[in-house]
Amino acid sequence: MLKLIRTCVVTLVAGILPPGLAALSAASEPVRIVAFGDSTTAPRLDLVLYATLLEEELNRRAAVPVKMINAGVRGDTTAAAALRLDRDVLAHDPALVIIQFGINDSAIDVWKTPPATGPRVPLDQFRANLRHFIKTLKGRGATVILMTPNPLAWTPALQKQYGRPPYDPQDPAGFNVPLVAYTEAVRELATAMQVPLVDVARAHAEHARHSTEPLLLDGIHPNGEGHKLVARLLIDLVTTQRLVPGLEGRKE
Repeated sequence: MLKLIRTCVVTLVAGILPPGLAALSAASEPVRIVAFGDSTTAPRLDLVLYATLLEEELNRRAAVPVKMINAGVRGDTTAAAALRLDRDVLAHDPALVIIQFGINDSAIDVWKTPPATGPRVPLDQFRANLRHFIKTLKGRGATVILMTPNPLAWTPALQKQYGRPPYDPQDPAGFNVPLVAYTEAVRELATAMQVPLVDVARAHAEHARHSTEPLLLDGIHPNGEGHKLVARLLIDLVTTQRLVPGLEGRKE
């Protein structure tokens, strides 16, 4: 009981948790966290995903049980995700939702006949969709974390499919040409709507300055090391900012 009182006092004074979460006790239902995204979030092969790593570490540290729900869907854009927000996210009554989109939204399908000339989801609509997610979730008392999409890298197969304007197959970073503006839009929204940000794109750039170890499986999706990187960033953010109730200290 004393431990619960101390937890409530800390979280209420901090004033950063959604209403009602500070009253959760160790006997409560698990704190639910939803990872809401596209194929960089969804299960893939036998990879240990960032969502799994985050759940394991938070349960090791937390004073209350934590349950992760992976709501990643391959090929998803924010437009498609908006249609499943109620079923895949709100229905779980999450305390925290991690949002990562942008790769599919920004994609320009130059391989089609005739070639597409614009992104699958225009930038303004991408911003509006993310804003809708954030406002809806905050209105339901959930904390939101935005993540920038990870950067992309050319492979022979991707150059064959996408290696024409506006992409630049001669530039090692040329597969990111449309994605850059979408990444920046996520950063801007995080600031404007006062939402914590995990800048995965920047973390990839920092990693590249210090290591030649790849973080991508196939030029698009994170490999095991890529998921570990994202998990470390999330664990640091969630624990230092106390975004989940009961994280006032490690379990003994």
